[in-house]
Amino acid sequence: MDRDHLAALVLAAHLAVIAFNLFGLVAIPLGAWRGWSFVRVRWWRALHLASLAVVALQALAGRACFLTIWQDDMSGAATEQPLIMRVVNGLIYWPLPMWVFTATYAAVFVYVLALWKLVPPSPSRRPSSGRR
Repeated sequence: MDRDHLAALVLAAHLAVIAFNLFGLVAIPLGAWRGWSFVRVRWWRALHLASLAVVALQALAGRACFLTIWQDDMSGAATEQPLIMRVVNGLIYWPLPMWVFTATYAAVFVYVLALWKLVPPSPSRRPSSGRR
């Protein structure tokens, strides 16, 4: 597999992570209101919290997302990207100052922490010993 295909795979993974994060930001409060049990699944909520913590920490450290760095390294200085890659890159990478992203990611992380408190995940279930 050549570097352009690997870059496209990293871009697809990046898009999946973004979709997961955005889905959780909407599904958790909506699911709490609608009574959807999956929004209280502890491992799913912990994964969502951890994913957004990584995003916020990278931004606060002044670093680009490691997926962005990998994609840039793999795609190199390609003169013309495929159309789908240009479209997705246009959706993901906005030409704004880094401080805007840092403030946004930090605020989103605070929002996710608040959701953890306001819509707490269900306690973990431990296997029973079988005794009653």
